[in-house]
Amino acid sequence: MTATSSFAGRAMGSPLRLQVTGVPVEGTARPESLWQEAVDEFAAVDAALSCYRPDSDLSRLNGTAGSGMWRPASRRLYAFLATAERARRVTKGQFDPRVLPDLARLGHPGLVVPMASASRAGTPRREEVGWLDREPRTRSVRIRSAADSGGLGKGLALRWAGRHVAARLAGRGALLEAGGDITGWGRAPDGQPWQIGIEDPGGATDPLAVISLSNGAVCTSSIARQRWIAPDGRAVHHLVDPRTGEPGGEGLQAVTVGSDDPAWAEVWSKALFLEGPQRIGEVARRLGLAAWWIEADGTLRMTPAARQRTTWTR
Repeated sequence: MTATSSFAGRAMGSPLRLQVTGVPVEGTARPESLWQEAVDEFAAVDAALSCYRPDSDLSRLNGTAGSGMWRPASRRLYAFLATAERARRVTKGQFDPRVLPDLARLGHPGLVVPMASASRAGTPRREEVGWLDREPRTRSVRIRSAADSGGLGKGLALRWAGRHVAARLAGRGALLEAGGDITGWGRAPDGQPWQIGIEDPGGATDPLAVISLSNGAVCTSSIARQRWIAPDGRAVHHLVDPRTGEPGGEGLQAVTVGSDDPAWAEVWSKALFLEGPQRIGEVARRLGLAAWWIEADGTLRMTPAARQRTTWTR
């Protein structure tokens, strides 16, 4: 077994963990330094993209939604907006950051939503050309609708923090996890690829499956935890269908996607969740995605690409 250093804390409302295998050689970063860089990056992303902080860059920008006002954007905010818009186009609207007012209408606790945006919640979602305007030379932006950073913000934090870690591993292995979303490199302490469990939403201790991860990411969209009672008395969850403004994916409990990049794993896990149990398999296979999904009765299903990466199932 290889020596392992482990660290744990909290960031962006989720547990944050880092494991580093191997002993640093001369001129490479110590594990404590890698952990601090990851913590610092998550703190910077929270300050830029949190929808729970009125002082975040995104909340301040959301306050100008629909005003026609241009604002300078921080590097992280600009990258988030560009990625969110690209994801909206690539997924044909299944992923859409403009669900923030709908989440507020449904009673999601703690969100910072401008009053003007909240008043438009529940209106039919239309294909808006130019909901986001960007000026790359000055990194200025203006928006017509408030945006939710959601899982994409955490995926970007994993991407950026992961780059800090990966650049300084010097042949060692590492696993960085934020609330069940994971990115990893190299080998686990036993010298084999990292083994990642797919959690049973029903609460069982043993995972439903174990998958192999060497270099890449695994992210999950699940309704196991972010559920609450809406003001009208309904049980709702945070995975909102942009087409209806209502929670979607009925018949599914969780979707996990493996990808080279944690931000895109986040995007596809939500987009596939909203396809529901009838269409998710067809869509995921057509896209060539490694996807695992858990239906309402607890049945685990997966694509052929996912099966190639699965080392154990219950």
